[in-house]
Amino acid sequence: MQRREARLAYGMLAPTFLIIASIVLIPLLANFWISFKPVQLADLRPPTPVANERIRGDANAAGDQVRIEYRLRNSSRERGIADVVMTDSWPAGLTPVELDARCVIENQSLRCDLGDLEGGYRERLRIEVTVGQAFLDASINPRDSKPVLSGDSENILTNAELTLENFRKVFAGSEFWSVLKVTIYYTVFGTAGALVLGLFAALLMNQAFRGRAILRGLFLFPYVAPVIAVAFTWVVLLDPFSGALNAILQQTGAAGGPINFFGQREASFKLFGFEFTFPLALTTVIAFEAWRYFPLSFLFILARMQSISGDMYEAAELDGASPLQQFWYLSLPQLAGILSVLFLLRFIWTFNKFDDIFLLTGGGAGTRTLTVDVYEQGFALANLGAGAAVAVVVFVVLFTFSIVYFRFSPKDEG
Repeated sequence: MQRREARLAYGMLAPTFLIIASIVLIPLLANFWISFKPVQLADLRPPTPVANERIRGDANAAGDQVRIEYRLRNSSRERGIADVVMTDSWPAGLTPVELDARCVIENQSLRCDLGDLEGGYRERLRIEVTVGQAFLDASINPRDSKPVLSGDSENILTNAELTLENFRKVFAGSEFWSVLKVTIYYTVFGTAGALVLGLFAALLMNQAFRGRAILRGLFLFPYVAPVIAVAFTWVVLLDPFSGALNAILQQTGAAGGPINFFGQREASFKLFGFEFTFPLALTTVIAFEAWRYFPLSFLFILARMQSISGDMYEAAELDGASPLQQFWYLSLPQLAGILSVLFLLRFIWTFNKFDDIFLLTGGGAGTRTLTVDVYEQGFALANLGAGAAVAVVVFVVLFTFSIVYFRFSPKDEG
């Protein structure tokens, strides 16, 4: 009975396994495969032989000579094509004066065995012909029939050629380690900022007061609003010349001049006689990240806080515990589990975040992260292999973080 039930359960779960394999595993394995291939964006189109037909000379009377010219080339500059054959319809009334040794004409059909074409191959195949009266009477243009070419080319995505060159290029460049550092900085502080703001909002909304329901709805606005809309709003508000924030800072004397929040790499300030320097553009992007995604943390934390029994707080208050002590010794241990889950989710999502940074800064001014690097390597530089290699690095980092998280994450005491 147990074996039959197990077989039935696996059979019912089989569609789910297939969906997961097709949606998750297959693209993941394909990305790993491409990371070991020296593939460029142009390599996705297999090399093909190309021919353009031209007619040189005028044929006004029988006996005139003209030249039919085929401009042949290999569409790829690096990869060759084997066993290339060109065929073309041969009009009646054209007699070749001298035919290329690779070509034959049979039954009004031209066939040329061109052999193997190496990468970057270019050639002009010329055929001198004599025009007959039959050709003139038919008024046929040889260019009306386009030549057809066939050949065998190797698909770089499916062949057995594997290389570590993509990873060597990624790790050999000093830029990669700088991008990795920026990514970790952005992810840690963006995640922590979203959690802290969400925790404060949950503590505030857990108290009963008039208008609480409306305020809860307003708190969700940053998360539900389209990212393109809120990113554009931030860019306009923080514009160094026409932004409202810069105008307020300059009118109050807090800033001596316009501040380019999204275009200035670093800024400095003095405190207690010491000068501190911080990454301005990256800090602004982190502030946007925390503001946009704190509602998710707010919802989870608020739901968990409302499930905590109020008897503990009443007993603690009778024992003379201050609000801070109640939060530290009662609320925080109860929220440890949900906070750790939120930290895991937000860490993964922020580490993979691309659209926010791309819309705000385009990866400039010291805000380039690994996901932006994947886009630039794969599409801006057309190096799909290097982009896939960076994506593999992102996967390895997140997988390692997940293993460490599940090993050491705190458990909810409730």
